[in-house]
Amino acid sequence: MPKMKTKSSCKKRFKITASGRVKAAQAGKRHGMIKRSNKFIRQARGTTVLSEPDEKIIKKMMPYGG
Repeated sequence: MPKMKTKSSCKKRFKITASGRVKAAQAGKRHGMIKRSNKFIRQARGTTVLSEPDEKIIKKMMPYGG
């Protein structure tokens, strides 16, 4: 059998943690920071772990957990 391909968009945006969860950047911080509150900008710093249903979708696109 040939190898399955990983979705290029997923390998750029997500990482699988050692415990198998999916790590991603916080949403909503690309542009339009003037209209966002300081609280939102502060809380959206760094990365976050996706919810279980979202993880399932991403893991299907990353067959080797790369």
